[in-house]
Amino acid sequence: MNMDTEKKPASPLGRNQVYSNTDTSKVVLSDEEWQKILPKDVYNIARQKGTERPWSSKFENFSEIGTYYCAVCGNPLFKSDTKFESGCGWPSFYEPISKGSIIYTPDNSHGMKRTEVMCGRCKSHLGHLFDDGPPPTGLRYCINGVVLDFAKAQEAEKKYNEEGTRNKKTS
Repeated sequence: MNMDTEKKPASPLGRNQVYSNTDTSKVVLSDEEWQKILPKDVYNIARQKGTERPWSSKFENFSEIGTYYCAVCGNPLFKSDTKFESGCGWPSFYEPISKGSIIYTPDNSHGMKRTEVMCGRCKSHLGHLFDDGPPPTGLRYCINGVVLDFAKAQEAEKKYNEEGTRNKKTS
């Protein structure tokens, strides 16, 4: 499967006008608005706090070098060099790209005490945080792949520069 030519779940060229890899402004939309612009599988996990089946993510055994973004809003979340094989069935990372890229909240659902991780820009559900990861953090960000978007390193830099130029023209 060629990841760089595959259609993205939520695209700046499609119905989702909030998607951007460079805009850091918070995104606040109603549930009805999210439902209109997101594919059903992304909406279910991102906005309804669903979970994809283990080992079903295209990113589970994916090893390209680049950046993982929120598929809902385009917010940069993780660098590929922080991804590791945890054996849990979902893409796992040991550190987010920045402190503000992730929001943490207690999750006591299903009789468990966990920490939910959400996108720092649009507050979409991404997955959960566990303390059984590798050094240097000892953390495991267990993330639903359907809410991830990916750009190879060179493509990410090109996209960032293009959007930055476009944003400067509209300012």
